[in-house]
Amino acid sequence: MVHDVAKVGFDREAEVYERSRPSYPPEAVAWLVDNLRIGPGGVVVDLAAGTGKLTRLLAPAGAALVAVEPVVGMSEVLRRVLPAVPVVAGTAEALPFEASSVDAVCIAQAFHWFDAGRAFAELARVLRPGGRVGLLWNARDRAVDWVDQVWAIMDAVEKHAPWRDHERGGDKNLHGHPGFGPLHAETFRHEHAMTPAGVVERIQGVSHVAVLEPAAQAVVLDSIRDVLATHPDTRGRDELRIPYRVDCYWLERTDG
Repeated sequence: MVHDVAKVGFDREAEVYERSRPSYPPEAVAWLVDNLRIGPGGVVVDLAAGTGKLTRLLAPAGAALVAVEPVVGMSEVLRRVLPAVPVVAGTAEALPFEASSVDAVCIAQAFHWFDAGRAFAELARVLRPGGRVGLLWNARDRAVDWVDQVWAIMDAVEKHAPWRDHERGGDKNLHGHPGFGPLHAETFRHEHAMTPAGVVERIQGVSHVAVLEPAAQAVVLDSIRDVLATHPDTRGRDELRIPYRVDCYWLERTDG
């Protein structure tokens, strides 16, 4: 089952998601490709691929790439953006692959939606021994005052958002799963350059905002516009830069 907020919100605002969500920095992608040994001859799954933000960055490595995405609106965008990449419906807890048939699985900006135990059991089933799982998140960096004010508005909307488990607990849900070796981690940073209107769209594409009734959503977006119009660091500017911390991890499928 797909979380109701993700299913409805991401389906409703898939085009906004594609336009407004940040990509991932080249050094983070290179780290992932290197440590997951992604290259020609390998079979790689981009799980919960969304609109293909990570998928398009993995394609140049030359592996046989398959995207898995359960939300129809997202998969439609992905197919349009990357017509050469097969897209199949599926979830982390019920992967549409045979046992020991995959060399690597990548999960970007999505693991917090999964049932961790069931997902890792499925990953252990479909990965070949020695295959690897890579995970990454664009995590919110609130060090800049106007950005902190924007995310503070979101705090009230996202009190029960599953991604806050990652924010609060770091990598606790990635440890101790049968059939996997130790967790390896690295952190990168980058910025997403956007217009003020783009920042508003960035918030509109967040799942917990996308599912709001129109009047409630308008209140949230108007609050964001007010910050951008009045804060001394954003008022009158045509380009704004949202900072992100990129949390990256990998684990290897063992024989045990």
